[in-house]
Amino acid sequence: MFGLMATVCGQSQQQGAASPRLVVGVIVDQMRWDYLNYYDYAFGDGGFRRLLSGGFSCDNTLINYVPTVTACGHSCVYTGSVPAITGIAGNNFYKDGRRVYCADDSTVRTVGSPTRAGLMSPRNLRVTTMCDAVKLAQDFKSKTVGVSLKDRGAIMPAGHTADAAYWFDNEAGVFVTSTYYMKELPGWAKEFNRANRQDKDIRYTPEGNRLVADMAIAALNGERLGRGETTDFLAVSFSSTDYIGHRYGTRAPQTEEAYRRLDGEIARLLDALDGAVGKTGYLLFLTADHAAAHNAALMRRHGIPAGEWVESEALSGMNEYLKKLYSTQKPLVKDLIEYRVYLDHEAIADAGHAVSEVADALAARIAEDDRVAYAVPYARIQSAPMPQAIRERVINGYNPKRSGDIQIVLQPGFYGFESDSYHEGTSHGAWCPYDAHIPLVFYGWHVGSGRTAREVHVTDIAATVCSLLGVQAPDGCVGTPIELR
Repeated sequence: MFGLMATVCGQSQQQGAASPRLVVGVIVDQMRWDYLNYYDYAFGDGGFRRLLSGGFSCDNTLINYVPTVTACGHSCVYTGSVPAITGIAGNNFYKDGRRVYCADDSTVRTVGSPTRAGLMSPRNLRVTTMCDAVKLAQDFKSKTVGVSLKDRGAIMPAGHTADAAYWFDNEAGVFVTSTYYMKELPGWAKEFNRANRQDKDIRYTPEGNRLVADMAIAALNGERLGRGETTDFLAVSFSSTDYIGHRYGTRAPQTEEAYRRLDGEIARLLDALDGAVGKTGYLLFLTADHAAAHNAALMRRHGIPAGEWVESEALSGMNEYLKKLYSTQKPLVKDLIEYRVYLDHEAIADAGHAVSEVADALAARIAEDDRVAYAVPYARIQSAPMPQAIRERVINGYNPKRSGDIQIVLQPGFYGFESDSYHEGTSHGAWCPYDAHIPLVFYGWHVGSGRTAREVHVTDIAATVCSLLGVQAPDGCVGTPIELR
């Protein structure tokens, strides 16, 4: 039998050597696919160029669901699944009638600081990740570590069986974890925090990515990943590119500098991996959780249709409309999150109306806005007059227990903000290529150089890694292994 189980089952050293010593997943938050070309002039030879020249690039990798946001992206890359199945319906969603953050867990405590930043775990994720699959294939004898500035960027990839997930506590200025994983930070992590305490604003600078690379390399060496008898997993997510993109946009000097510096951090990580496990000892993939739209004002200056849609204003308008329509003073819309409308079912029942009636009336009203392409109650998505490609993405993103009642699809070029504070920057979340077309490069163990323009999906990444390793895909995986030739 190929791969990981050969080592676990005690078969010959020669057969066991058929597996990589380490799998490394790298997610660059908010990285558009075209950045590989657009910012190439700023790159050296040891980072992105090394991956592209020595690895296999899937140039037409698309996200096949909405909303295209961080929690969904990180969970779907690693599960090979979609929000309809993973339960991670967004960065925030409703669960059992209550708004929750994707990684919220009040049953755990922070490890590494006195703040509440560590009240997090993967328990809201309803399926396994490829990290879990690799552990399971080796009877849980291997190690998995996740590292990111964002808690969801470390937790969702590392999965349920991780030995550790570390994220940056903005208040304390150090990396923390939770009691879901451990009771106390290991010595190497304590030492790292003592030497690297930072200000919370580091996340808005390229230094945030430098800090993540430092922490990832510290974990690589501190946990001796890839130096045992099993295949370990290191999941790394660079978050500062997202913070910088939101604040400054896709064409700002700050974004250019972020990617120039990130190229150097990736080169440094690759060198560290070479030294730890050898150039042929690890399998690595690099991708993104989502991409980003160009700034609307920039587009309009060049005659391209584009604009903004402030969610707080939209929510207020929805409730005002329903109050007048149904002669009620109580708001009938509970929330608006990432283009998903959550109706207040109890308030609607108290007013003597059916949820379906209110959903139909409100969707029709929302669709009158010229910035809106479609507003569709989820109950009617199969019969809605919209292109099949968009319909499939809505269905893939709809979790009946967590996604609300109405899906809003804005016109191409338009994007929503939670407030009006990002006029110079950008956002994401739509089905459109600028949000859904992401880079994907495989590199290292058993990967030759090449590229393909065949359409593949974010859900295919976990399927491909598991296929290469000869292990069963995660339990919610709907992806198909990519032929790397």
